Amino acid sequence: MTDDYEHYEAVVVGAGPGGAAAAATLARNGVETLVLERGVDAGSKNVSGGLIYAEESSPYTIDELFPGFREEASDREVTEHYIHNVAGRDVKTFDLGDLHHHDTEWADSVLRRKMDSWLAREVHEMTRETGGGLLTDVRVNGLLREGAEIVGVTCDELAPIKADVIIAADGVNSELARDAGLMDWEEPDEWFQGVKAVVDMPDGAIENRFDVAEGEGVAHLFSGDLFENVRGGGFLYTNDDSLSIGTVFHLDSIADERAEPQELLDNLLTHPLLADWLGDEYDELEYSAKLVPDSKKVAHPSPYRDRLLLVGDAAGQMQAQGPIIKGMNHAVTAGALAAEAFVDARSRGDTGAAGERYVAKLENEGVMDKLKPTRYKTLGKLGEVGPVASAMNAVTDSAVGRAAVSALGDRAEALFNSPLLMGMLPDTRMGYVTVPTVIAEELGAPVEGVNTVEPPELDDRIGDLTYDIDEGNPHIELRDNSFAASGTAVTACPVSAKDFGGGCYRDEYVGTNGSEEHVVSLDTQPCVECGTCAVVADTDWTHPRGGKGVEYEQG
Repeated sequence: MTDDYEHYEAVVVGAGPGGAAAAATLARNGVETLVLERGVDAGSKNVSGGLIYAEESSPYTIDELFPGFREEASDREVTEHYIHNVAGRDVKTFDLGDLHHHDTEWADSVLRRKMDSWLAREVHEMTRETGGGLLTDVRVNGLLREGAEIVGVTCDELAPIKADVIIAADGVNSELARDAGLMDWEEPDEWFQGVKAVVDMPDGAIENRFDVAEGEGVAHLFSGDLFENVRGGGFLYTNDDSLSIGTVFHLDSIADERAEPQELLDNLLTHPLLADWLGDEYDELEYSAKLVPDSKKVAHPSPYRDRLLLVGDAAGQMQAQGPIIKGMNHAVTAGALAAEAFVDARSRGDTGAAGERYVAKLENEGVMDKLKPTRYKTLGKLGEVGPVASAMNAVTDSAVGRAAVSALGDRAEALFNSPLLMGMLPDTRMGYVTVPTVIAEELGAPVEGVNTVEPPELDDRIGDLTYDIDEGNPHIELRDNSFAASGTAVTACPVSAKDFGGGCYRDEYVGTNGSEEHVVSLDTQPCVECGTCAVVADTDWTHPRGGKGVEYEQG
């Protein structure tokens, strides 16, 4: 350590919605703030479903922090919400309007490249006025310490930087959270994997095919038997002139079933229910993937250490409870509260107290109860105990369970619209597969449409993405290339597949000393940086250097 390092009052790592909210709040309070973003542009590394919510109960919303946001950075206001219970061609649809309008001021569809780059421009202007600014193409690779205390950050492209507070909004694969020992990637059941296709729509097609007014949008969710017993579901959101269609599954279920993520997505894209929406011409603009934290299990109750404060996915702050899927709004709230905590601590001459104040604010504003609902902790987790889960699933699929579903009829829709019930839903096959399948079989009707969509092959999807390869500096290394240790990556990786010769991971048999060994090989060139293999395989995983790796145009 020396005293020659550049110093800022605040360093914010990551220019997504959480980082932008933190930086804006800091700048408005006169805090000298530097924002560091590893992408060539904010949003170029980011993926979401995605809907961004403004909750009535939240102390901060994105449009309050950034006037003009909805006009300039989001797509359509989503006013209609449905869930489709699917069993083969049989479908039973429920209106989820009550659930999604609960505590909701508004919800807009967004694409991350458009949204984040607009936010970044606003943030850069705001932070410049306090002596800081926003730098892209900078990968923050670790924490700067004096002794054992965190005092700043280290970067690939810059000299170390000291700060009075570091707000890590660097996403689900946060290297700062791991460096501080606050988060890890040990358990696949603590994560979801999302895979998405952005599909082009002709002029006027969204209004005509979805029966919505100009500027208005709709959200559709899908669950049942079309995903090969993997626990999770699908979504479709209408953007300005495209559709975001994707799937989100528990990572342990993908691993256990040896499911191919791109094939699960294709099951949705080719279902007859989507025929009228997709039409006869299918133009996939972008294929993408990311990990998603399950806040019920991993949202950190005390997301700070020394001067480091975690916000958004870096702190596990992604709410996914059945059809309740909210993340970006919680990142916005947490980012602003983290900044507010530092401002409060600074005004009292004790910046070291920012972390404790941040934790208190998360509790007092009700954020933690949304992320880790008490009703789930007391009841929902019980339903995940092996014998209990098996019994509940068996009863649901029995003659008794089916009779109960038939007797409920359309009244079952009210149960799906209960925030209380959805908040205690156990993460088991029963909720994601069995219940919706039984509902479709007992209450549904066959879909008559013919879906002619032929999704691109995996190699075409990979080839259509943009990469800037970091020659000589691979960001992933296999610590153990045996199939036993790392073979799950071959199927779980969204750009790899069994019997596919390209992608990140491939399995092969290598002859050594007269015997064959089943091993896994790695090629980081087509990596989409989702982090899946860091959880399911024995790897040493980091982000590529600033500006390197995959670049998303849609996000």
